[in-house]
Amino acid sequence: MAEPVLALGCALVTAAGCVWYLPALADLRAGAADRPPSRRTAALACLTGWATVAAVGPALLLAASWWAPCAVAAAGGTAAAALRVRAAVGRSGERRETARLWAGLTPGGPPPSGAVPRGAVAALALAVPVAVSAAVLLPTAGMALAR
Repeated sequence: MAEPVLALGCALVTAAGCVWYLPALADLRAGAADRPPSRRTAALACLTGWATVAAVGPALLLAASWWAPCAVAAAGGTAAAALRVRAAVGRSGERRETARLWAGLTPGGPPPSGAVPRGAVAALALAVPVAVSAAVLLPTAGMALAR
């Protein structure tokens, strides 16, 4: 597939992603007093991921080889995954602090929450960028070898 077509696809996907990155931007703009730190970090991870997709488009148009867009995608995906893992760890600490505070208020402890296990969140946060990087790098490596 030609690079301009892929760049157009990146632009269209980025435009359609406003459903995710506009609420994340609102979370960041709300301020530290309104949102917990883990939510702000998760919003920053979301914006980093979408900014990466937006940056891959121009990299596809301006670079002569496939390595520049792949490097942009890998660097942005890694940064977004690291921020998301940091947000999950922060959220876990916030939940423990909330449970400790509830334990002081009520003898039965906090009301039950539908918390997702930490291992599942960490695995998902790491698996998505690895899968995306593999999906981008494997076909481009084959195209580079075919040239």
